[in-house]
Amino acid sequence: MRRTALIAPAILLSPLLVACGSSGSADAGPTVVTSAYPFQFLVERVAGDHYAVENLTRPGGEPHDLELTPRQVADVQSADLVVYVDAFQAAVDAAVDQADRAEGTTLDLAGVVDLLEADDEGHDHDHGDDEGHDHDHADDEGHDHDGHDHGGVDPHFWLDPHRMELAAGAIGDTLAELDPDHADDYDANAAALVSDLQALDAEYTVGLQTCEIRTIVTAHAAFAYLADAYDLTQVPIAGLEPSAEPTSAQLAEISDLVTSQGVTTIFTEQLVDPAVAETVASTTGATTAILDPIEGLSDATADQDYLSLMRTNLDAIREANRCQ
Repeated sequence: MRRTALIAPAILLSPLLVACGSSGSADAGPTVVTSAYPFQFLVERVAGDHYAVENLTRPGGEPHDLELTPRQVADVQSADLVVYVDAFQAAVDAAVDQADRAEGTTLDLAGVVDLLEADDEGHDHDHGDDEGHDHDHADDEGHDHDGHDHGGVDPHFWLDPHRMELAAGAIGDTLAELDPDHADDYDANAAALVSDLQALDAEYTVGLQTCEIRTIVTAHAAFAYLADAYDLTQVPIAGLEPSAEPTSAQLAEISDLVTSQGVTTIFTEQLVDPAVAETVASTTGATTAILDPIEGLSDATADQDYLSLMRTNLDAIREANRCQ
């Protein structure tokens, strides 16, 4: 997942830029910087009115390809708290690594939840026991994971509501340590959010129990956590990087699987060019539909939030996979 970060060291270390960033943060009051929308959603719910939240990935932007402006680099240095996932966005990793941040003011959610390891083809492997969920699903026939070299860690944990519960709790604990005067508020807000996430998890568990089809063909390998949590099989067209181009052999293999398993729908995304997915659909006679990885908001989803987008995803899977 790591790529060469597009941030010059001179920019990162410029005192003038740091001063500008600090001044902007001071005007806004206490500030949390998040690197992508799912983390922004969590922090806004838990922090309430006590912190302003600045998200580095703008609406409509593809978070995997994020490049930081000098002002954003300064914001990473000066924010009261930075919330991100290591090895998801290379530019953010570089900014965090080179920022002189105080201990306890940077929260890497990769250290909070059990992440899955992924090989280059997007197949994912459990990276630890996840308390509260039974993920002991057998490997699907034809998808033997033994002997694969892991191509990196899959950052897309937010598509499992239970892992989002763990992240919400960690954010609440961190904010309470930074701002003990409002610790009760953070605890209450985190508890309310966990309750909402538990309700969402229950809807998915019931809604996906009786699907005739248990395979989802996705634009890129963003849905392994959802598949892991609800006993589905993800077949991604591209790997963890949505811009990666599949080979003709890979496309032929996916097309054969779609036909043999009776898959009705090839899922596309709001922020990714649908051309390759549409080619698979045209070749196999399947239709296309949106399945949102919720990496960021788009113009079409600007008035929604994580919970509503997850419920829209549930409806899309239920229709595509003939769930009663």
